[in-house]
Amino acid sequence: MMKWGNLPDVTTCALSRLSRKCFPSSNRDEKENCGFFSRRINPKLGTMLPTTSPQSNGDPSSRDAARHTAGAKRYKYLRRLLHFRQMDFEFAMWQMLYLFTSPQRVYRNFHYRKQTKDQWARDDPAFLVLLSIWLCVSTIGFGLVLDMGVVDTLKLLLWVVFVDCIGVGLLISTLMWFITNKYLLKHPSRNFDVEWGYAFDVHLNAFYPLLVILHFLQLFFINHLVVINSDWFLGYFVGNTLWLIAIGYYLYITFLGYNALPFLSNTVVLLYPFALLGLLYFLSVSLGWNFTRGLCWFYKYRVQ
Repeated sequence: MMKWGNLPDVTTCALSRLSRKCFPSSNRDEKENCGFFSRRINPKLGTMLPTTSPQSNGDPSSRDAARHTAGAKRYKYLRRLLHFRQMDFEFAMWQMLYLFTSPQRVYRNFHYRKQTKDQWARDDPAFLVLLSIWLCVSTIGFGLVLDMGVVDTLKLLLWVVFVDCIGVGLLISTLMWFITNKYLLKHPSRNFDVEWGYAFDVHLNAFYPLLVILHFLQLFFINHLVVINSDWFLGYFVGNTLWLIAIGYYLYITFLGYNALPFLSNTVVLLYPFALLGLLYFLSVSLGWNFTRGLCWFYKYRVQ
């Protein structure tokens, strides 16, 4: 009869053979994400448990700890930017669709990532790549609608990508990272904090619907259909309504992102700007402010 003491060795061999078939030696990232290399069988409970060294007292090994540092995660993320075959563009497109229809499902996936990969932030830059493509295409569309030349359109593209998207995105993400860690943690003394990468992902999630509404859908109304870029009531009413919907999406998706973190409290304060947004919308329609016309003027001014 086989003794229980032999089971871990047999299981380890079987899992080792299975892992060599499932994961080629070149795909190192997938190996790291698989639990086969860090688990063993508990003969009494019959469950999979993490393997720890005898001197670790139950703590993760130094290699696992180093792999989950902020620097290691950042290096892995940036390295995958150069390997398009490792990016899951289909999943990123699925997220973009559900950011409009059901953003809660997108953040549910962030929970799964925390459980399986021990990080809240994305480890796949596919979403950022697709967002950059959307931004470039819509900016070129703005250049055509505003009758800009090739050089001016290129200048506008550089401004929008490096200042409006990256620069402002880094600023907002850092600000939200600081505010949530400083004021919204349930237990500041415990080892829980909001990852800066997650704050940046929340900004990207919220920025995408705003980009589609203001940089793509609005293009069809600037000089055609309703003619937003004009002084008549219907023009600035439709234009300002699009701004209301776009910024409302940004605020709501930002709230959902931080509300999904179980160690944060009072995240409802992130919905308070809706009151100011509603007031600003009412004043703009009453006083005839045209936000889209101001945006067109600003785009032309910055490339002069």
